[in-house]
Amino acid sequence: MATTEVFMSSNKQYTDEFRSEAVKQVIERGFTVVDVASRIGIPKHTLYGWVQAARKTAPASGAAAAPSDSAEIRRLKAELRRVTEERDILKKPPRTLPRGKGEVRVHARARPRVP
Repeated sequence: MATTEVFMSSNKQYTDEFRSEAVKQVIERGFTVVDVASRIGIPKHTLYGWVQAARKTAPASGAAAAPSDSAEIRRLKAELRRVTEERDILKKPPRTLPRGKGEVRVHARARPRVP
C-alpha cells in the first residue's frame, strides 16, 4: 500500500519514516508515549519499543550536544561575571591619589550635596 502502514495478516508493519517521526515526537518534542500512540493509532507498547531502540542507538548524538551546551553555559557565566564587575566598578565614585597615609579622596561631583 502507498500509505505509511502495510498490512500483513494480523501484524502491521510501519515504514522507517513513520517510526522515526513517531519517535521524534516523544524524544525531541517531549510528548508522552501514550499520547503519541493514541494520536497516530498504534499500540503504546510498539512505540515504547521504538523509543527504547532509538535511545540505545543514538546516545552519542545526545552526548555530543551536551558538552557544547555546557561550554556555552560556562562562557556565558564568565561573561556575566565580567560585565557585573564592570558595572560595579562604574557605580563606585571616582577616587584620587591620597594626600597622606591611608587617605582616599572622593571627587567633589561624587559627594552628596548638603543643603
